[in-house]
Amino acid sequence: MENQVIEKLGSASILQFAPLQSSIDEGFWHRLSSLKLNLWKTDESAVSISGFFAPCSYHHVSNHLNLLSESLPSETSENSPSTSSSHTNRNRCDVPGTLYNTNTIEGFRQLDKQKLLKEEAGKIWDDIRNGNVEKDCALLSRFLLLSFADLKTWRFYYSVAFPALVLDPPATLVNLKPASEWFSLEEAESVSAACNEWRSSTVTACIPFFLVTIASNSHARVCHLNEWESCQQDSEKVLFGFYDPCHLTNHPGWPLRNFLAFLHTRWNLQTVPFFCYRENRGFADMGLSLVGEALISPQGLKDHGHVPKAVGWELDRGKKLVRSINLATSMDPTRLAESAADLNLKLMRWRALPSLDLGLLSSTRCLLLGAGTLGCQVARTLMAWGVRKITLVDNGKVAMSNPLRQSLYTLEDCLNGGQYKAIAAERSLKSIFPVVDAKGVVMAIPMPGHPVSAQEESNVLDDCRQLQELVNSHDVIFLLTDTRESRWLPTLLSASANKITMNAALGFESFLVMRHGAGAGAGSSCEAASALSSGMGNLSIGDKDKETRLGCYFCNDVVAPIDSTANRTLDQQCTVTRPGLAPIASALVVELLVGLLHHPLRMYAPAENSGLSDSGSSEQPLGIIPHQIRGSLSQFSLMTLVGHASNICTACSTTVVSEFQKNGMEFILKAINHPTYLEDITGLTELQKSANSFEVDWDIEDEVDDDDCVEI
Repeated sequence: MENQVIEKLGSASILQFAPLQSSIDEGFWHRLSSLKLNLWKTDESAVSISGFFAPCSYHHVSNHLNLLSESLPSETSENSPSTSSSHTNRNRCDVPGTLYNTNTIEGFRQLDKQKLLKEEAGKIWDDIRNGNVEKDCALLSRFLLLSFADLKTWRFYYSVAFPALVLDPPATLVNLKPASEWFSLEEAESVSAACNEWRSSTVTACIPFFLVTIASNSHARVCHLNEWESCQQDSEKVLFGFYDPCHLTNHPGWPLRNFLAFLHTRWNLQTVPFFCYRENRGFADMGLSLVGEALISPQGLKDHGHVPKAVGWELDRGKKLVRSINLATSMDPTRLAESAADLNLKLMRWRALPSLDLGLLSSTRCLLLGAGTLGCQVARTLMAWGVRKITLVDNGKVAMSNPLRQSLYTLEDCLNGGQYKAIAAERSLKSIFPVVDAKGVVMAIPMPGHPVSAQEESNVLDDCRQLQELVNSHDVIFLLTDTRESRWLPTLLSASANKITMNAALGFESFLVMRHGAGAGAGSSCEAASALSSGMGNLSIGDKDKETRLGCYFCNDVVAPIDSTANRTLDQQCTVTRPGLAPIASALVVELLVGLLHHPLRMYAPAENSGLSDSGSSEQPLGIIPHQIRGSLSQFSLMTLVGHASNICTACSTTVVSEFQKNGMEFILKAINHPTYLEDITGLTELQKSANSFEVDWDIEDEVDDDDCVEI
């Protein structure tokens, strides 16, 4: 035997293997991005993934390990690859792998590649020595992927290794031939039939290493590796087969390296007849398949306590290869915009705000009444917070003075008499972010103090019904209109439907931002908490706690809303305000809403004041949830105030809401056409009479509280 080996060595050459190459699908990087943002965040721990290869069928996919989106875990899994169909797909042989995804490009560059490669090779070596390979021969092949995902630019940097144990000295090759020349015609036909049968079985199709036995009567059989000893006794020829992803005629594929190391370590074989199984159109092809003989006598494999040296990094001109792929240009712009839009929010959840509920924000339906300075700023800030459903209501047109202050409009919107603001705002929002579900509604809001004729009543009632439908179909109502009285009907409708209502109003250098309290009959935050915790749906309590409700925009008024534009000069009809005021107020009203949505009591959250440790509730992750915020630019100051609901409020009191729910549109027409009607039914008329009996010196300062120019 020893003389035969020496004789063969004289005519042998060093056995060379065709290196594997990585082929990573674009979907892999999309899923990796999603996992990084939503699951892994700053975690750089190793992640188990899987790739696959198949016996070579086509030259253009030869010698590749493939990674698809399902190679990665799902976002609900415990750090393991997604379940794939590879176990029932005869064209896929799974290869286990390990992914290290770093947080920075510097971290990627500083990874100790040689150490990580040795660790992966150590896993292969342990599986060989422990006998695991005989139970699952797929463990002979592994891969390692190092990556960094630059999610701002959608560029991905990565390096891939296919760990292979080094045979020292190298194996030598004797007589490598196509299988059709090695076998007799009968043997070739029998081996083809046996391999096709093996590959068509759902049990054995994906087993990449196997035995091929050929009896004296040319009958071939494919067996598991653990049948080696019995095959030696029963067969005349035994070949060690493996699925070869390579198509080269002079070189076997990369998987043979670790296969030889296993055969020498497990059975001390020095001469290994091997069979490189290859296919054509999915069936065994003995003309493409190769049969050869390897001579091995490595010294480095004898020390079982020491992991042999390993190689396997993808190389370019002898250097370890760092690849990069830029998906920004190939992605659909809409999908790219959607992913990029949520990037800041998802990054916030990594460390600063893990409890941020993006699903809640994206599904919240917001109705913006007013598409002027406040409306434009509020809409854009809502989109930045991930809100995707925005409806804007306005009946004005874009004027030449608007685009400088109202961020959704341009000069083109002002031409030819001006586009309707609601329609122009819808178009602008979709051009900024195509995924947003924006809708513009052109309509006027009926107002008390603005009486209508009998001929106009039908149109006004239609507007009232349309506004009521809009309020009922949205979750949050923003009051951003250009007059005080235009906020009355939305306040009433919101109170009746118990909707979250947000209000922002501007003066020259001051502003008010507030949230309205729950609708009349909703009760206190304490009872709301009890109801929510016990699963109650409707929150209705007695009169004793109704005074604990937070007030609305009209709760401190001592008169009903009236026409605020009549008999006023131009500067009184338009919002004359410092340019920086509207963006500040708009940002605060959206921030207040987001905090409210994340509070466990939502609209029933008690009011909290800044700087007070005994505010009655613990601070939420997004901060306190005040009732009112009043700001002054001249003083650069903010105050948080609390105002409880008034039982004689002309907009949200039980009396007014009950009258509306009882009489509907008839009640609204009376409020519009009769200036004292609201004061009479709420008791304000009697209150004024009582006040007139005293000598009181009122110091009333006119406050301009809206944001849009009136149509002139």
